[in-house]
Amino acid sequence: MENTIPQTNQTFHGLGIAPGIFETLEKLHYTHPTPIQHKSIPIAIEGKDVIGVAQTGTGKTLAFGIPMIQSLSTSKKKGLVLLPTRELALQVDEELHKIGHALGLRTAVLIGGVSMRPQMNAIAKNPHIVVATPGRLIDHLDQHNLRLDGVNILVFDEADRMLDMGFLPQIRKILAAVPKERQTMLFSATLPSEILKIASQHMKLPVRIEMAPPGTTAERVSQEIFIVKKDAKIRLLEKILGEYKGSTLVFTRTKHGAKQVARMIRAMGHNAAEIHGNRSQSQRKDALEGFKAGKYRVLAATDIAARGIDVRGIELVVNYDLPSQAEDYVHRIGRTARAGTEGHAISFALPEEQHEIRIIERLIRKNLQISELPAELPPVRFLAQQSRPFSSGSRPSFGSRGGRRNFSRERHGGFRTHFK
Repeated sequence: MENTIPQTNQTFHGLGIAPGIFETLEKLHYTHPTPIQHKSIPIAIEGKDVIGVAQTGTGKTLAFGIPMIQSLSTSKKKGLVLLPTRELALQVDEELHKIGHALGLRTAVLIGGVSMRPQMNAIAKNPHIVVATPGRLIDHLDQHNLRLDGVNILVFDEADRMLDMGFLPQIRKILAAVPKERQTMLFSATLPSEILKIASQHMKLPVRIEMAPPGTTAERVSQEIFIVKKDAKIRLLEKILGEYKGSTLVFTRTKHGAKQVARMIRAMGHNAAEIHGNRSQSQRKDALEGFKAGKYRVLAATDIAARGIDVRGIELVVNYDLPSQAEDYVHRIGRTARAGTEGHAISFALPEEQHEIRIIERLIRKNLQISELPAELPPVRFLAQQSRPFSSGSRPSFGSRGGRRNFSRERHGGFRTHFK
């Protein structure tokens, strides 16, 4: 939860929050709303449609969660929250339960990578809120396990990421299945044209709340970049992991790269896990929970985790590969310096990736500090198992995925029951 360090001088008083929920917030020591929460909560409590734009790590979950829980606790309404990844869905469900547990909140989490049967059992208990990834929700709809005609509050969280991952057909199908008369809230770090089109077609006079322009990075994250050849990347990573002692998140561009980097880091003597699309849900859960608990000091991840990891105290983010899309740079480094804390981000760039660096700099509206390589790097002892110098992927192909901005351009069943 991002409210542990105040980000405004305001309190939750005067936002229209019901006494029971306000009492829960006090028990949880949530005293100061983040800016997006302070602006969004009173508007959403009024039942208005909301488009909330804020950088990652600014508390968007409770910006829609508090109004949703308050509305559902006093009516027979039902809520649906859509998210792009399993990890985000589980984290949002956990946060909603913190606030809604005392009110008897019941949720069903519908995500891929796990058995359908427990999810069907959760649906059978008439949840107040369904938290789901689009693909698995469509699976349940196709199998007639639930209907959406009882949904009165619909939330799209990390909407831009859902479009990046190709969920637009599923989103259209879901929009066709929910009632037209509903409250819709859409939260996103950026507002590409596809999202604005969805908003204009499926929302009623939405109030737009924009806390930071696209590309805004966390205020207290320091950034630097090394220009490094492929065959020196892993040696530079070892040097860095020796200098920084805290929890570290290492991003690669490919699933194979994350696996290889994790293996190399373990060979260095560090506890490391990996999280990417080829891992089962139980493996991903173990990796994330182990990283949170300190079992693993280093987590190697693909961009599936760029917005799916909400872990306090990550000291360092390393972009072992530059991201394929510049926006992902912002989301990656946003995993550190959360909730007003300090953090550091280091990126590795190949000598031929100068253009990609400039695109990132235009996006974040600042120049990245290019640091000199250390005079000495560890010996090449990790490469003996390989026939060629280690690299986790080819160069980025900016703008190559559908639904994303082309980076060559300039830019800066109704649910039936209600709460007890």
